[in-house]
Amino acid sequence: MSDESTLAALRLADSALPVGTDSVSYGLEQFVAEDRVEDAEDLRALLETYLRRQLGVADLVALRVAHEGATGGEDGTEDDVDAVVAADRRLSATTLTAEFRESSTRTGERLLSLQRELRDDTVLDEYAAAVEAGDAPGNHAVVLGAVAGRDGVDADEACLVACHGFVTGLLGAAQRLLRLGHTDVQRTVDELRPVMTTAVEDSADRSLDEMEPFAPLVDVASADHERADRRLFVS
Repeated sequence: MSDESTLAALRLADSALPVGTDSVSYGLEQFVAEDRVEDAEDLRALLETYLRRQLGVADLVALRVAHEGATGGEDGTEDDVDAVVAADRRLSATTLTAEFRESSTRTGERLLSLQRELRDDTVLDEYAAAVEAGDAPGNHAVVLGAVAGRDGVDADEACLVACHGFVTGLLGAAQRLLRLGHTDVQRTVDELRPVMTTAVEDSADRSLDEMEPFAPLVDVASADHERADRRLFVS
């Protein structure tokens, strides 16, 4: 990638990006409330499950298809917004819990809106029109794939950005939910690096028809969180 694309990837991975990821915990809050996650070791194991059984086999697959559709793929053919929309709709169809779908589309739409405020891009404008018309949900992973592709960030790098952003976002939530120090956070990120790279590799050869997220305890925790009396996070 060029230096400008590398800088674009760093911006997309920045936790300060104002898209609302700091308001979601993707079920972590419920795991803590039920005493299933009590320390850094429990948290690392849960995050590994997310990476292996959700991101690597679903979100990153949709991200790659959206990236290819937004850039014309390796052969440099014409951009295909229909492929971006197809990836978006497929990801929603494989995301079982309402909270996760809502969180994903909320942060995705904010990222898409932010990117369009920063620069003119006909591909993103066409995709945004599909989202506004209700033809595409606007999932965060799909938006990230399309945005990264338009910024010249390659697909593998965009997948790593997604993994890093997801992990650091949930670790930020964990610091508000648990007694977790900064060293514990950085150690967890470090320990999960091999898992992130494995998740990226696992997504590389999958088609949309081969998306197979399977983390039933996470789905149950999210469903319970939706009906919780007190919630700090929207998911």
